[in-house]
Amino acid sequence: MHNTTAMLIELGAIILALGLLGRLAGRVGFSPIPLYLLAGLAFGHGGILPLQASEEFTATGAEIGVILLLLLLGLEYSASELVTNLKTQYPSGAVDFVLNAVPGAIAALLLGWGPVAAVALAGVTWISSSGVIAKVLGDLRRLGNRETPVVLGVLVIEDLAMALYLPILTALLAGVSLAGGTVTLLISLGTVGAVLYLALRHGRLISRAVSSDNAEMLLLVVLGLTLLVAGVAQELQVSAAVGAFLVGIALSGEVAEGASNLLTPLRDLFAAVFFVFFGLSTDPADIPPVLVPALLLAVVTACTKVATGWYAARRAGIHGAGRWRAGGTLVARGEFSIVIAGLAVGVEPRIGPLATAYVLILVIVGPLTARYTEPLARRLTRRSTTPAPVSAPVDAERAKSHAQV
Repeated sequence: MHNTTAMLIELGAIILALGLLGRLAGRVGFSPIPLYLLAGLAFGHGGILPLQASEEFTATGAEIGVILLLLLLGLEYSASELVTNLKTQYPSGAVDFVLNAVPGAIAALLLGWGPVAAVALAGVTWISSSGVIAKVLGDLRRLGNRETPVVLGVLVIEDLAMALYLPILTALLAGVSLAGGTVTLLISLGTVGAVLYLALRHGRLISRAVSSDNAEMLLLVVLGLTLLVAGVAQELQVSAAVGAFLVGIALSGEVAEGASNLLTPLRDLFAAVFFVFFGLSTDPADIPPVLVPALLLAVVTACTKVATGWYAARRAGIHGAGRWRAGGTLVARGEFSIVIAGLAVGVEPRIGPLATAYVLILVIVGPLTARYTEPLARRLTRRSTTPAPVSAPVDAERAKSHAQV
């Protein structure tokens, strides 16, 4: 009874604090994500006032938050649009991998952590946070912008790549044989392929089966289906977030619109819990020793992500400010980076604090770059293209008199 009472008090305090921080951020025109993270750090392990009774509930809520973020992201686009994005954006996905995974791998090798840790840290620096970016796009009201499909195309390629990368990394960390790793990889590929096939061929039937005029029934069916598919996907070595995203892709038309309207407030609540939990699970004392290498890696990969978004938008025929907005939006890292680091801690314990500091830096900087990269680039471009002032012509007679003197 005491534990239940403590949990209710802590949860009430957390949610009330989230509301106040969100209101404060809204008044100053700032994304609330960094404030949520800092609040988590303050009340997490090693913080000012550690919360313990509600930790397990908060962890579950954080997982649901990521799932809902990816579900609503998937509801924005149909299966045919997803396939079109994959066909047109795969060169951008390749550039994204080279520019952002290679710095992480090089950093691990320079630190002397070995090849397996290099593969893990490459994943940490490679994958942008779909959850954070989805929240930022909503906060900045950019879901209808021309460059947003480009950003989502890069994120989709990254999220689907996780279906290949995570089984490979798990096999390397466990020292599994080539045959065992191949079986796991084939299961992941088969799962993603099956869901995509159903979404493409039978998306209308799925939407019709889920559809309901009763808002309560629609909410229960969509939420239940999403959590079920996410859990099965996780069991089959595919990310739960990818499973949720594919459910969103499978639903279309009025069902997608109705589900989006119903789930948006629920998503915002659990997404805020996710960001707080990320801070709660981080001990501030572990950050200072790895802050310098994490900061250097964050600076390098923030620039490479901006370059990735700029290149992807350029390939899509987007000009000017849209290219910079796309690049700045992709900077944030988050949930996948933490998952990868958590897997690799058994092989290289130092990768945990480094990845935590790195993600904390970029998850705070990410909303800022999304907002200010384009105005900053525009200002710098304007300065570089401003012609130098031309001196006034000198009067001929005056010049002649000067020469005589």
